Amino acid sequence: MNSAAIQKLLQSHPYYSFLTAAEQKRLLQQSRTLIFQAEETILQEGEEAQFLWWIESGSVKIFKLSADGNEKILHLAGAGESFNDIAVFDGGPNPANVAALTTSQIWALPALLLRSFMLENPRFSQAIIQALAQRVRYFATQIENLTLYGVTARLARFLLQQAEGDSILEAGVTRKAIAAYLATTPESVSRTLRTLQETGAIQFDRHRIIIVNAALLRSIAMI
Repeated sequence: MNSAAIQKLLQSHPYYSFLTAAEQKRLLQQSRTLIFQAEETILQEGEEAQFLWWIESGSVKIFKLSADGNEKILHLAGAGESFNDIAVFDGGPNPANVAALTTSQIWALPALLLRSFMLENPRFSQAIIQALAQRVRYFATQIENLTLYGVTARLARFLLQQAEGDSILEAGVTRKAIAAYLATTPESVSRTLRTLQETGAIQFDRHRIIIVNAALLRSIAMI
């Protein structure tokens, strides 16, 4: 990808659209892009946050491990999303583990440079504050979903959130991953998907889940 295309890509990100042309050029010069294969570890909890990561293509899971090794997925991120923002901007260690779900091309943006932009560019700082506030709202909603709704409603909400148009790619986002995200079991996810299919809310098409009745699915999700 040439520099003009990369700059256009950067400008589409909610943070980086607030950088000046000179700042974007500096960021481009000091950043690098890496390819990760499915299940490859990108970063580990507790390590120093040296980069903010931005997904150009593919998808990742952000997760924690319990004392007995069970995986709890906090977020599934796809193209156009960044991760490890909190550690980069508060100067603390990585708050969670991250691994690729599919083959992914990801940009590593240097944390020290981004922190310097915060001091130099008030509009950039304001964009970061707004984006991090949105993350707080996201996790508040996630806590609400896990504590107030059953598996069927949680899965319906997940499908609506993950939908690209009316279809959801299953590749990489396995039923095991969905279960770890929804705090249930893969067997429960499979049963609930069959129930949603039987009600006419979704149908399967090879590796895709198709939402055929969004209104019904929203009713099941109680939203």
